[in-house]
Amino acid sequence: MDETDSDGTATNPFSDDLTPAIRRVNETTSGMDSKTPFGDELTPAIRRVEESPKQEPTIPDIDDLIGPPQTLESQVQGMWAIQSAVSAAILGLIAAVAFSVVSPGGAWIGGVVFVIGTVIGIIFAVLRYRIWMYQVREDSLYLRRGVLTRVTTVAPYVRIQHVDTRRSPLERLFGLSTTVVYTAGSRGADVSIPGLTPKRADDLQARLKQLAIAAEGEDAV
Repeated sequence: MDETDSDGTATNPFSDDLTPAIRRVNETTSGMDSKTPFGDELTPAIRRVEESPKQEPTIPDIDDLIGPPQTLESQVQGMWAIQSAVSAAILGLIAAVAFSVVSPGGAWIGGVVFVIGTVIGIIFAVLRYRIWMYQVREDSLYLRRGVLTRVTTVAPYVRIQHVDTRRSPLERLFGLSTTVVYTAGSRGADVSIPGLTPKRADDLQARLKQLAIAAEGEDAV
């Protein structure tokens, strides 16, 4: 509300108090950039970000990824034995039906086929486990397996396209996993390493992936 001086002129009682504050606001806003009011403060930070070196992806040391020959977990023998027993049971059932038709009372032959097939399957499971071996080498994945027929496989890392891990219901029952390696030019899985714990399977998958990336980079050079 305005007051009147002795000469009759109206005055604002707050004008003297507000003038310094208004002057400071005007001086502050006049010195700021209208487009980037915080430009002077942000410029050093932006410059530091632009000048900071870019972080290159680190590749683990090859010596940390390779290792000595490895065997499978012992539980795989039980899994293979069960698979053989199932196959023997199917053959025994077929034999029992066939011999029952040929001669009455011949169903017992099916039981003999089942027992013999199961025993042979257990023996093969033990021998198969003792022979199975794989090794992560510097330039390739090496495998040796087979009972009657020995099979040796060398899968160069430069040909590896991707690596999977899978667990069938029977493998989950035994706490096992299988690492499957797919290579270039193949229609299916070229290499399957069964009888691994889930931790070993994941570790092998990660190592093969890193080795394949490193081999691809060296081949490109």
